[in-house]
Amino acid sequence: MHAFDVLGDPVRRRILELLAGGEMTSGAVCAVIQQEFGITQPAVSQHLKVLRDSGFASVRPEGTRRLYMVNADPLREIDAWLDHFRRFWTPHLDALGTELARGKRARRLNEPDQRRTP
Repeated sequence: MHAFDVLGDPVRRRILELLAGGEMTSGAVCAVIQQEFGITQPAVSQHLKVLRDSGFASVRPEGTRRLYMVNADPLREIDAWLDHFRRFWTPHLDALGTELARGKRARRLNEPDQRRTP
């Protein structure tokens, strides 16, 4: 399965977001995903399997529990592919950062000095 096919699913993207915060048990992942998406535990398990089979997540047993974690290698591959396209948005984001800084500076210069007493 192609990386974008894997990440095209909102449930799998959310699972990766959860795992980006650190290792999680399959039960903890299931609880969050079931609450947010209203899907069954077997459906969540299928999404975890797709992430595992595609290399985006790995699992390690700990007693009777299974701990899932993000595997960064496929994400680095996507990042490298996206490098071809960054030139389309990077200048716009840089310009936005400049305008935000100008706005903050203008507000700061227009605010009355709170330390002065009339």
